[in-house]
Amino acid sequence: MAQQRNLSHAVESSTLADVLERVLDKGIVIAGDIRVKLVDIELLSIQLRLVICSVDKAKEMGMDWWVNNPIFRRGEDHEALSSSLASIAERMTRLEESLTKEGPRAGELVSPSQGVDVS
Repeated sequence: MAQQRNLSHAVESSTLADVLERVLDKGIVIAGDIRVKLVDIELLSIQLRLVICSVDKAKEMGMDWWVNNPIFRRGEDHEALSSSLASIAERMTRLEESLTKEGPRAGELVSPSQGVDVS
């Protein structure tokens, strides 16, 4: 009877979602080293370390580099960015207005839309 129970357990299959959930919950580390040598002279050395896990598991392990990275802090920097863009837009508007008031300068190309009479 015990043989039959073990056999049924081995035959059961996991779905991709089950495997993914298990990997993200526990985490997986893939490591590899590549070395290219020519006559005992190391020409190239590459060390690869890949960690696949959930964000919560990464925080448990002390890997939280994204917390202090400004690229990933959208909420905090959003106000500073929008005020900076507003000031740039205001400066551009003032520059465009000053250019249209002054008219074309000597040596500048004039587009037909500006309506300057060259005769």
